[in-house]
Amino acid sequence: MASNPALDTKLTALGGDTRPLEEWLTTFHLASVVLDPYTNESSWVLKTAARILENLRGTDARVNFVVTADAEGAKAFLGPLTDDFLVYCDPDRLFVRALGLAQLPAFVFIRLDGTLQACAEGWDATEWRKVAEQIATATAWISPTIPVAGDPGPFHGTPALG
Repeated sequence: MASNPALDTKLTALGGDTRPLEEWLTTFHLASVVLDPYTNESSWVLKTAARILENLRGTDARVNFVVTADAEGAKAFLGPLTDDFLVYCDPDRLFVRALGLAQLPAFVFIRLDGTLQACAEGWDATEWRKVAEQIATATAWISPTIPVAGDPGPFHGTPALG
């Protein structure tokens, strides 16, 4: 079961800036889509996840992808999305472990104080919508429409720890 992560958990941004989670939360909440680039399931939701994050970009949440790969793997998987979004690399799955995630892909919302406010694992439009609504409520924003035509049907994720 997903839970509050330790604030000293290290997150490395694409480009190499490594900081504890606490420092990534000093100004903005985190709205993270966590993906495993070595599974079909994460690729199935990539376009939808990018649309959702794009719709949440103006909130007081730092929208981002967390990819369970090194920088090279993250770039290969996300392609041009690495130019559009903040990307964290989690090749050892330390962030995934800290959250207690069981399945990927996942959509998580971590508040400034480090509490896990909402989490959806696997892909279920209703569950991802609940996370987006939590983000919208916390940041006085309009929640994106989930699902839209072209989004995948529901599916279970793959084991989060590989």
